[in-house]
Amino acid sequence: MTNTTQAELDLVVFGATSFVGQILSRYLMETYGTGGEVRWAIAGRSESKLASLKAELGDNASALPVILADASDDDALAAMCRQTRVIISTVGPYALYGEPLVKACVSTGTDYCDLTGEVQWIRRMIERYEDQARQTGARIVHCCGFDSIPSDMGVWFLQQKSEETFGQPCRDVRMRVKVAKGGLSGGTVASMINVAKEAGADPKLRKELANPFSICPPDHRSSTRQPSLKTAEFDKTFNAWLAPFVMGAINTRVVHRSNALQQARYGKEFTYDEAIMTGKGTKGRLTAYGIVAALGAFFTASAIKPTRWVVEKLVPKPGEGPSPESQEKGFYDIRFVGRTEDGKTLITKVTGDRDPGYGSTGKMLGESGMCLAFDVKDEVPGGFWTPASALNGKLLERLTTRAGLTFELLETR
Repeated sequence: MTNTTQAELDLVVFGATSFVGQILSRYLMETYGTGGEVRWAIAGRSESKLASLKAELGDNASALPVILADASDDDALAAMCRQTRVIISTVGPYALYGEPLVKACVSTGTDYCDLTGEVQWIRRMIERYEDQARQTGARIVHCCGFDSIPSDMGVWFLQQKSEETFGQPCRDVRMRVKVAKGGLSGGTVASMINVAKEAGADPKLRKELANPFSICPPDHRSSTRQPSLKTAEFDKTFNAWLAPFVMGAINTRVVHRSNALQQARYGKEFTYDEAIMTGKGTKGRLTAYGIVAALGAFFTASAIKPTRWVVEKLVPKPGEGPSPESQEKGFYDIRFVGRTEDGKTLITKVTGDRDPGYGSTGKMLGESGMCLAFDVKDEVPGGFWTPASALNGKLLERLTTRAGLTFELLETR
């Protein structure tokens, strides 16, 4: 955060012409406009695509600054960073294209957030750049989309309510996706395929991806075995069948890092897992086993070169995703059940009013950037943070007043 006093801009959307970048840019234009209190710009490598996006944003976007920078051009990235207080990056897969921008933000002391869900890349960035970020004051906040804000902030909210109600945190929290209606983007699929590809070629990485504390500081570990749903299972709390949740592999890691960065506020032996509810009875059971089989087939095929091309042919391409109408009709409803060490129970609910991965992610990502630019002052030093550990209640207020999310306490017992 060393460059904030000299910066011409508050916020730059890098990768503005990507699928999510366009959603984010439209959201910022509709919510904050141009020429007002928020000084923001769009950036990317294609001048013609940026010009087209600017035209699509309407007449009010005529004063919107445009910055040309390629993800592989270190000098251009550094020059862009010097112009702004915060960079929001939508350029993925981050493991392929993301490191030069993180490096530029860290070296210039520029705050940064993104929507990566690539845990192996996050670990590499922490190992390579965290010490320097602490020196320059750059606050780096990954995972500011559907993975992992509803999970990370959902647990943060539940623990707030537990401390208020019971005077202690919940030692065990389980997240259950009740419903998530929305489509897939090619960019998300490309990231998932890349993770499978890297893991298939590297046994050490496979072991790392299986570690729930893989992005936590080395001294933050638990002697309690972490729950991890691998197959279909019946949940008595919600009276429904469960299947593994595809985003759980990143969300659980982010939640554990949040706990670590808050001095083990949830407890040293805190346990957490995620799953998706598939319904009751025989239909729910069959659906759960179907999801288990489909996920296994996708990741196995993506990891092996002879079958990877088949997956890539069948799934959406980068730049493709759900229509604006589908995004509007999308929504999600997530439940959390927490239990204290002495057996008290608390149930909470998080909802979003758009397609989780895109319509809602665009708003969450935008407000994370706004929160970094305007709400989080010097009390949060440079380093690699999570949404809950750096942005906490300030972000919660933005999510509920602007981004269409709700956080609700349902039950205590």
